[in-house]
Amino acid sequence: MPYPNTVLTAWQLALIALVAVGTLTVWLVAVFLAARPSDRADRAALASPGESAAAGTGQPAVVAEPDPARQAGRREAA
Repeated sequence: MPYPNTVLTAWQLALIALVAVGTLTVWLVAVFLAARPSDRADRAALASPGESAAAGTGQPAVVAEPDPARQAGRREAA
């Protein structure tokens, strides 16, 4: 018997189709989840003005430090 039986049964064909469709479904869900817009824009709109500039970039908000010379001038004037 030089050639083995290569005919697939119905359940084997159904299993092949099920695996192919399942893999395609998982892949499509992953692509759509990755492509959806993030809600960072919504959070940035609700944030304070100092935070909204950095919210879209993923960088922490930079808070301006007071100028020491200006602080010294205010103390002397008082």
